[in-house]
Amino acid sequence: MNAIIERFKVMINTNDKALAEELIAPDAEFQSLTSPETLYGGEGYLSVVDFMRRSFSDIHWEIEDTAQEGNKIAVSWICSGTHDGDFMGMPASGKKFSFRTMNFYYFNEHGKIIKDVAAQGIAGLLDAIR
Repeated sequence: MNAIIERFKVMINTNDKALAEELIAPDAEFQSLTSPETLYGGEGYLSVVDFMRRSFSDIHWEIEDTAQEGNKIAVSWICSGTHDGDFMGMPASGKKFSFRTMNFYYFNEHGKIIKDVAAQGIAGLLDAIR
């Protein structure tokens, strides 16, 4: 699973749609503050990445640490960038940020991501850009 997460990192940092379709199950469901509706598959996941890039054009994720058990892996990420676009009603500040966030990824029997649960997510970002 660590190799998949390394490729997942490439996917979110490059917005690679082909890689998203390869790594994320088409029926994977994701909840996000960016959409009132459930998002599905690689396309749905990258719609959240696209949303983030509109507010933070240079956003970048680095893996700090991982822990794996069964069909899930916990990833501690360092997320950094610049607040150079409107974000959820907050005008661009030009402020650089870096914060730590934790996500739990669940995999199906084919090694594809079927669920992503953020332990801190948006709260860490809001603290970082205020």
